[in-house]
Amino acid sequence: MRDVVVIGGGHNGLVAACYLARAGLDVVVLEQSDKLGGGTRTDELIPGYRFDTHSVAHNLIQATDLVDDLALEDVGLRYVEMDPFSVAVGRDGAIVRFHRSVERTVASIAEVSPVDADRYRAWMRDAMPLVRVLSAGLSGSSRGAWRRAPGLALAAGRALRRNGGPVGVAELLASPYRSLLEQRLATDRVRGPVAAFAAHASASPGATGSALFGLWQAFYHQVGQWHPLGGSQALADALARRLAGHGGEARAGAPVERILRRGNEVAGVVLADGSTVAARCVVAAVEPQVALLELLDPPLTGPVADRLRTTHRGNAVQSLVLLAVDRLPAYPGARPGDHAGLQSFVDALDPLVDGFAQAEAGRLPADPVPTYAFTPSALDPTLAPAGRHTVYLACPCAPARLRDGWAGDREAFADRMIDTVEDRAPGFRGSIVDQVIRTPADMATELRWPGAHPMHLDVSLDQLGPLRPTRALAGHRTPVAGLFISGAGTAPVGGVSGAPGRATARAVLRSFAR
Repeated sequence: MRDVVVIGGGHNGLVAACYLARAGLDVVVLEQSDKLGGGTRTDELIPGYRFDTHSVAHNLIQATDLVDDLALEDVGLRYVEMDPFSVAVGRDGAIVRFHRSVERTVASIAEVSPVDADRYRAWMRDAMPLVRVLSAGLSGSSRGAWRRAPGLALAAGRALRRNGGPVGVAELLASPYRSLLEQRLATDRVRGPVAAFAAHASASPGATGSALFGLWQAFYHQVGQWHPLGGSQALADALARRLAGHGGEARAGAPVERILRRGNEVAGVVLADGSTVAARCVVAAVEPQVALLELLDPPLTGPVADRLRTTHRGNAVQSLVLLAVDRLPAYPGARPGDHAGLQSFVDALDPLVDGFAQAEAGRLPADPVPTYAFTPSALDPTLAPAGRHTVYLACPCAPARLRDGWAGDREAFADRMIDTVEDRAPGFRGSIVDQVIRTPADMATELRWPGAHPMHLDVSLDQLGPLRPTRALAGHRTPVAGLFISGAGTAPVGGVSGAPGRATARAVLRSFAR
């Protein structure tokens, strides 16, 4: 009998396994696909070209001490900063550069929208302390908490003073980020690219309670945006090496069909091949509804299950076009470094708002398709042959469920996304050597993500922090003794942070200590 079976070899499952193995437990990770990584996979989809198949930049994990705590650099993990973390490329050729430095960003804004330069500086001044407080829960580390407490208390005081006190902060967080951006910034020249970055959370600019994602602009100035050398897979690979070093085991190609329970206690798992792995504890690092309402045999019932069943996810998710090219996009007026981070092609708020509305109705967005790009090979030559590059194109408001299905629209929609770039980088289409299209339908099938949602569940105020996925399950324990949940759909938040994995491991260790 194993001490712990972890279902799901994404980064959160691997983080949990590393901490549990480090504590001396006998741990095995079971991953359904052909290799570890989940949303942090990097695959050679075109000969010689390696692509991140979902996550392409790691930001949240930089707000934690997890990389140091697990000594992941000692097992080969290396990060390089993407600065500027974002550039906005307008159809008229104008470029706004968002650097880690607020002052360098303000100087860039002043070149194209002088009225917004001072407004952006003032907004970041007001947002910085609030975002510092809101992001404090990501760390998940108790080490040095007493040293951080005075700084957080000071930041909380400043956040309240600069944002209208408790009522003002509550009003701000309850508002849509469209309203926030229209209040703080004067022109779509700056609002558009900030909204494009906020849309990463799969939330419309018009969604009530989405202001947090606009405020998160300050987080990038605080923490930066980072690329793992070798691609996103480098994080999963480093975690797998650390797990092996602690005596743990990870198996790919081992899909779990059922979580066994005897009465109100977990007993282990049954794999698709019919084999059984008995365990004292099971950590399900998969979508929580799937874990407790589908895999668990018999499924969870009662009020906790009823509340979990009503957790929600929107229909607007990402659709990707992964391109092998013989040169980087040639933006008129580009400067060295402009291909380091996200390249945004969203000129205004309205097309993004409309794109999300269309997606919720099961329709494709209108032209120009809201699109952004990453060109990670500009920082990491290991991803492409010499003199060649990779381009990651994403539409953040593609419908997971398209009215007539994706089969008849995948190529045409990819062409429309490429056209959006061609308008800003003439000749881009001619640089394309090959391409791979990844629609929401593809990702839902491959990753077993319901609705192809990268966060598993919406990151909304009612499903965030101590309410994720529900208040009863936010501690990662379940009503079934020995069964725990982890992953992007659990507390505190989705994204590449590892915080849910570490929090789950701590919950497991507390249960073993009793």
